Amino acid sequence: MIKFSIFGTEFRSSLPALATYLLLTGVLCSLGFWQLSRGEQKKILLAQQQQAVSAAALDLNRQSEIDKEALRYRPVLVTGHYDTSHQIFIDNQMLEGKPGYLVLTPFLPDGGQPGILVNRGWVALGASREVLPDIAINSAIQRVQGRINNFPEPGLKLKGAEIPGERWPVRVQIIDSKLLADKLGYALANYQIELDSTQPEGYQRQWKIAVAIPPEKHLAYAVQWFGLALTLTALFIWISSRKTPRG
Repeated sequence: MIKFSIFGTEFRSSLPALATYLLLTGVLCSLGFWQLSRGEQKKILLAQQQQAVSAAALDLNRQSEIDKEALRYRPVLVTGHYDTSHQIFIDNQMLEGKPGYLVLTPFLPDGGQPGILVNRGWVALGASREVLPDIAINSAIQRVQGRINNFPEPGLKLKGAEIPGERWPVRVQIIDSKLLADKLGYALANYQIELDSTQPEGYQRQWKIAVAIPPEKHLAYAVQWFGLALTLTALFIWISSRKTPRG
């Protein structure tokens, strides 16, 4: 039993109880500080993303390598032509409560860089899943404008959802650029270009900036963890203390 007195109040606690209290308090405070750190990271990330959105368009024909995370949401331009024979439907895409697909078309830049999947937007499912929408596109040389982004990710990843079918256009639920590159027979970039809303030959486009948890939520979570640590401390003091008798 550990005993000590502060301001006329005697505290008594067993060593296991004290160790448990210190361990739990340390964990709760660590979680609180971790949430504060994550909130600061999100602030920096949002500032970087906003800076990328408002930056001048980058000419991809002049770039040998792309850091997709550093350049995420950066406006880009690229000259080349679409590979009209090989197009991709991303299945199970909802827009305003309606089922449909996202249409991704490989774009081959002039200059020999890896192909880039251009997300041309959302199309409705139609009357039957057996009949795919008509997504024909011009194969002539053209300049595409859009922004860099990661590939769409579903909320639930099913096994085999990234494996393309045998016949073009293929349907997938997850984009795996390596698998698609093997099927296409040429290299693919590990990012997509979301086609600008002003560009022709696209469909419904509502591009957004994805932030899973905003900085304010991280702050709220931190307050909760620190609050639990404070509550635990108050409970420990109440249980282990008693007034020292005066004599």
